[in-house]
Amino acid sequence: MRKKIGFLSFGHWRNAAGSRTRTAADALLQTIELAQAAEELGVDGAFVRVHHFERQLASPFPLLSAIAARTSRIEIGTGVIDMRYENPLYMAEEAAAADLISGGRLQLGVSRGSPETVLRGAEAFGYVPAEGENAADAARRKTEVFLAAISGAAVARTDPARTGISGGLAIQPQSPGLRERIWWGAGTRATAQWAAGLGVNLQSSTLLSEDTGVPFDRLQAEQIELFRQAWKDHGHTRAPRVSVSRSVLPITEDIDRLYFGDQAQEDQVGLLEGVRSRFGRTYAGEPDRIAAELAADEAVRAADTILFTVPNQLGVEYNARILRTIAEHIAPAIGWSAG
Repeated sequence: MRKKIGFLSFGHWRNAAGSRTRTAADALLQTIELAQAAEELGVDGAFVRVHHFERQLASPFPLLSAIAARTSRIEIGTGVIDMRYENPLYMAEEAAAADLISGGRLQLGVSRGSPETVLRGAEAFGYVPAEGENAADAARRKTEVFLAAISGAAVARTDPARTGISGGLAIQPQSPGLRERIWWGAGTRATAQWAAGLGVNLQSSTLLSEDTGVPFDRLQAEQIELFRQAWKDHGHTRAPRVSVSRSVLPITEDIDRLYFGDQAQEDQVGLLEGVRSRFGRTYAGEPDRIAAELAADEAVRAADTILFTVPNQLGVEYNARILRTIAEHIAPAIGWSAG
């Protein structure tokens, strides 16, 4: 399978000195513009991270639909939607609509979501876990309902008083092929194996809530290997896709050195919600050095899709230059070529 690359934006916005993304409107419109620029560069994907109660991107489907309407080739997606906050049937309608507008380019990453500053945020949206159900359980349950809905399953019944019959109804619209373009963001090896059983693609998280003492890229590669073995064991017939994301900040001008010259270059290990976790490193430096380091990255080698996080508050022009440098001087070293 040909390696693909994309950008991943968190859509931060802040009215502060140095920020070129000062409002929510800036964050949304600039993401559309960056997707257009990325498509012109030959980049394969435009992905957004979804966070609630933060000055970041929160409602992906209007944004993805707008990107779809302004582009023709680039994949559009999420990394990830926190399913705790979603009505799975309404989400199925929105996802199908966005996919139809894009002509089948939607690559939708979903998961339980990341740690938040808000207390019981999903409950504020009206979604309370069932008795005995934790947040992860709720996210998985909703994901299974969502997958059934986009697959055309009957999720409601007709009203015999109005129709004269009793039968099942699927959500509308349906978008053929969307079910094969759903991804699960996995933060552990066990959740990756669960995703394989469900028959969805894998987005390996930049934060793995387990630490065996091996480097982050090797830990991710182990997760990917277990996912693919579980996929095979479940007898799925299609080949799954696997993505990893990397923070890559090439330094080619003095302004880059000013912004990123002192970035930490090692994995980070710490306790997160009481669990020892490992975080991926930032790759900052000369493009040739970054290219060599990524070429040796075990998870990058194992994945078919690499998402590069962008410092979106530096503006579209700056981030388009980063993507150009990645496309011309870094991505070819990991097996990518413009399609």
